[in-house]
Amino acid sequence: MTDVLFDLAFWLAAPFWALLILAPGRRWTDRIAASPLPLVPVLAVYVALTVPVFPRLWAAVSRPELGGFQELMTVDGAAAAIWAQVIAWDLFLGQWMYREARRLGIHPLVMGPLLVLTVLLSPIGVLLFLALRVLRSRTPGRRTASRTANSGTADPKPSAV
Repeated sequence: MTDVLFDLAFWLAAPFWALLILAPGRRWTDRIAASPLPLVPVLAVYVALTVPVFPRLWAAVSRPELGGFQELMTVDGAAAAIWAQVIAWDLFLGQWMYREARRLGIHPLVMGPLLVLTVLLSPIGVLLFLALRVLRSRTPGRRTASRTANSGTADPKPSAV
């Protein structure tokens, strides 16, 4: 059962990642990116995987030591629980990055690869996005999508970075 839940955590998040990467700017994608609901099924898998290992998991997180986490990973189901947590967190980050990119007018062809990188290696993807966000925010003469929308002159197509 642990193997099934391990796989399920990914497959529950994958359709939402596909929307963020392959269908940017669509009304459904924007609505989904703004909602916490895509996280709920993955978090339910996390809870299902965590309940059986909760005492060991709690011991590891309440007194974090490398040895404790190494031991935790040998407990049946613990690695799957951590995986589900990572999948949920990555999706949360991806939704935030998507919304920020839309707000800042970062082109989807720039964001697509960054979101793919975030799915695979989230710390690297997030760091690159944060750097891009700083650069984009400092670009003189550029107005963010949210500011232009408020002025009534929103451009429906995001500009290139």
